[in-house]
Amino acid sequence: MQRLPDMNLLPSLDALLRAGSVAGAAAEMRISASAMSRALGRLRRVVGDELLVPSGRGLTLTPRARELQPRVEAALASALAALRPQPELELGVLKREFTLRTNDGVAVMFGPALTERVLREAPGVRLRLLPEGEENPADLRDRIDLDVGQMHDLPHDIRTGRLGEYSYAAVARADGPYADERLTPERFAALPHITVTRRGRVRSVVDERLAELGLARDVLATAPTYTAACFFALRSDALALVPRRFAIEAARAMPLAVLDIPLDLPAYPLVQAWHLRVDTDPAHRWLRGALAEIVTALGPTGGPAGQTAPDAAI
Repeated sequence: MQRLPDMNLLPSLDALLRAGSVAGAAAEMRISASAMSRALGRLRRVVGDELLVPSGRGLTLTPRARELQPRVEAALASALAALRPQPELELGVLKREFTLRTNDGVAVMFGPALTERVLREAPGVRLRLLPEGEENPADLRDRIDLDVGQMHDLPHDIRTGRLGEYSYAAVARADGPYADERLTPERFAALPHITVTRRGRVRSVVDERLAELGLARDVLATAPTYTAACFFALRSDALALVPRRFAIEAARAMPLAVLDIPLDLPAYPLVQAWHLRVDTDPAHRWLRGALAEIVTALGPTGGPAGQTAPDAAI
């Protein structure tokens, strides 16, 4: 690799080209004239040009020096800008694309509120929501800005922030035979179930809790997404088990009833994760804060399930 010149010479070159004299440049740099003269000598060797030559009683710039002057000014300005503290974030003029990865539950629950906030506060921002798949935390190092869901065993360079917890509920078609029932464990186990799992798993913590009561359920079907499970429930007498907050939103858009699951089921943490590279980035911090505020505003009914790890069938 080519050896770089002494970059400390750049301010001296800028001062000499603007002042057109050793004495003037020395005064501007607050150094002695002899020190500036030595700097000029070094610059002549580096550039391969005299830069300043005698003209009458003073000095004048050579053609090469005049050619260099705007480039040196621009280079110095760029270097100084890179070393200054980051400017205050101006959301109104921010141009940025953020890539988020999550499942359809999070997209349905937080996506509308987040897009509304972006449109109101930062209209130059674009949100790219990618579906979950074979999640790899290393994706946060380059192609993913924010992961939202359940996070486990993350590398040391990944940061996380807890958003809250989510719990599950059941949905059934609103005109179905048990839409108004208060389910007992026995009745809950006797009804056909639709579960959500990307890997086709049938058994979950629900089956463990039922087994403790001497009960077992019949899983009619597994669906790949919560949205699909709701559509399955609309055309059957089966219960679809989905995150409670998602169930509430789905019931606002579809003729569905939300029913409590009569079992002691755990609540699950909802987390956002990002790479260290954007930890102090003002725009990314705004995005994380906006998402956290949206989740908090949803209240205590619980948020939707995030990414499964490895598979959150229920």
